[in-house]
Amino acid sequence: MVAQSHSESMSNKPVNNKDFLKSLIRKLHDGADVEEIKEEFRNVLKDVSPAIISQAEEELIAEGMPRGEIRRLCDIHLAIFKESMEKEKTIAPSGHPIHTLMEEHKILLRFSTELVEFSRKIKGARSTAMSEDEEQLNHIIKHLKESESHYLREENVLFPYLEKHGITQPPAVMWTEHDNIRKIEKDLYKTVDTGKGGAALQNLAEQLENISLILSETLSNHFYKENHILFQAALEVIETAEWTEIRKQFDEVGYCCFTPESAGAPESKKVRTHISEGKAEDTVQFETGSFSEAELTAVLNTLPVDITFIDKNDVVRYFSQGKERIFVRTKAIIGRKVQQCHPQKSVHKVNQILDAFKRGGKDPADFWINLEGRLIYIRYFPVRNEKREYLGCLEVTQDITEIKEIEGEKRLLDWH
Repeated sequence: MVAQSHSESMSNKPVNNKDFLKSLIRKLHDGADVEEIKEEFRNVLKDVSPAIISQAEEELIAEGMPRGEIRRLCDIHLAIFKESMEKEKTIAPSGHPIHTLMEEHKILLRFSTELVEFSRKIKGARSTAMSEDEEQLNHIIKHLKESESHYLREENVLFPYLEKHGITQPPAVMWTEHDNIRKIEKDLYKTVDTGKGGAALQNLAEQLENISLILSETLSNHFYKENHILFQAALEVIETAEWTEIRKQFDEVGYCCFTPESAGAPESKKVRTHISEGKAEDTVQFETGSFSEAELTAVLNTLPVDITFIDKNDVVRYFSQGKERIFVRTKAIIGRKVQQCHPQKSVHKVNQILDAFKRGGKDPADFWINLEGRLIYIRYFPVRNEKREYLGCLEVTQDITEIKEIEGEKRLLDWH
């Protein structure tokens, strides 16, 4: 709802804004002063969407303007955005999750800008002097990879809390943009890996510049929407006590290596599952035996697999808390529709599996993926009662890297 009103306000005068942007680029091409153009662009930027900027650029290229001239507008756009980010008003105190996210936005934008500058620098560099440049590039790439925890905190903690307060569409849009950022970064890492080694990297300078420009533009537009729309909405609807819990869950997910200490209060102690001493009244009775509540909790968390239970209404009700989870799970997802726990591009597949389970179709559903050099086995089981009525779905995830390599046999007597 908030995002919609914003997009509407951003598109009041699309044609005039687009023509105005084209005129600015032509002025640059004709030798106009960059500072003068920057001021004009700053005045129109608040009323123009990224889509209109892109349309203006594509039309000028089609009309014969060199792509290098178009990039000059990108440079001005990024410079203005960087200035505005540095002057951004503090909307939450130090230690608040929103403050942390906004501080990380500033740092990520700086790294993306450094990447653009780096790609242009190596164009004219001598191949013999590339080793030092590669060290700088590796530093930037390392920090971009570390940014994954920034997006995971938003997707697994902040977004669920927004959804609980009726704000569902903006988080879904932001998650889609996260996946687009991940795709751009994946292309970037592939390009860098291909170009490792002096002259080879130099030869890819043009490609590296293109990707880094796309990444910088994408991050600047995405961060603007989060800072001015999503985070503002979050501060309006999420209650004070909830922010305390969000901070705890942020701590559990973890932070980026570049998250500044000033962005948060001293790191809180890791939250541990509290297991009380079993009492008679805590006993959970089954047909084949019983557990105290403490024993059952410990057993589920000791299983060599991660399990998540979704009820018959597709609502997440439980997840285990083993020592080393494969995928991030936070308490914020309890009570959340499972469809909202997945990016939009994969929701149709989730629905396909659940619909098949509810109809009594094929079960289980098995998948396996390679994740950071590990082979991960993911299985979905329909949960049914003795009458074969559908009660929900159990997701079981396991790292089978070592299991897959087992050969021969190992007797119990050989254990030590």
